[in-house]
Amino acid sequence: MTDHRDWTGKVGSIWAREWRRTDRSFRELTPELMAAIESHSFSSVVDIGCGAGEISCRIAEAHPDVPITGVDIAPELLDVARERASGLPNVGFIHGDAAQATIDQSPRPDLLVSRHGVMFFVDPIAAFDHLRSQIGPGAALVFSCFRERSNNAWVEETLSALPAMPPPVDPSEPGPFAFGSRDRVEGILQASGWQDISFEALDYRMTFGEGDDAVGDARDYLSHVGPTATPISLLEGAEREATLDRLSEVLTRHESRGVVALPAAAWIVTARAPG
Repeated sequence: MTDHRDWTGKVGSIWAREWRRTDRSFRELTPELMAAIESHSFSSVVDIGCGAGEISCRIAEAHPDVPITGVDIAPELLDVARERASGLPNVGFIHGDAAQATIDQSPRPDLLVSRHGVMFFVDPIAAFDHLRSQIGPGAALVFSCFRERSNNAWVEETLSALPAMPPPVDPSEPGPFAFGSRDRVEGILQASGWQDISFEALDYRMTFGEGDDAVGDARDYLSHVGPTATPISLLEGAEREATLDRLSEVLTRHESRGVVALPAAAWIVTARAPG
């Protein structure tokens, strides 16, 4: 399972190579997140855990006079983001941990955004307290994150193809589902000084494959990215082939009209800094 240690080095390079298919996996969620972002007025934006830069670029294209700063810990992903934003002069990127990075932006940011980039903070209360210190009074926060793992059928279904189910992960540890509990997230934000906290539950489908061989496309993607990637990478020979066959069977059940998409569940969270 991807956690806060997996965004640099070899794994970071894999995520950078897979940015197109990763953006595709969020294509039903991204418009909903963008609608939440556009419901706020803003003059300066920071994208937390910006990854390959899709959200930064979308905001920049819609608001060419608004400065956008993306922050990410993975230099490989930032290389992709900078290339994608090469025609957008109002976008810049910072390599660093958003929990500690200094945002030197004028005017002072009045909107923080993130698409599934906030669940990996080692100390989330300290991280959100620091982020609040980097923005203007009354600034808004809008982010998406997975709801609890039990609500995300795509995880259990794809993991069922493995020879053995990985042991359960402590939901309070940094990782994809660390912000699954509404009560926990609300407590983190309150403890770090945020106000007017609200949650929107979003059920959507994660698109893992498409095209003439949508199942093969999805299987290849999930062999490189996500909770099945590391276990599959450790398998060899007949066991690996059998596992990939089982994964294909799972994905085939979710193939329709050249698209493989599995059920997912997220929160879109909004809050505001005091002021």
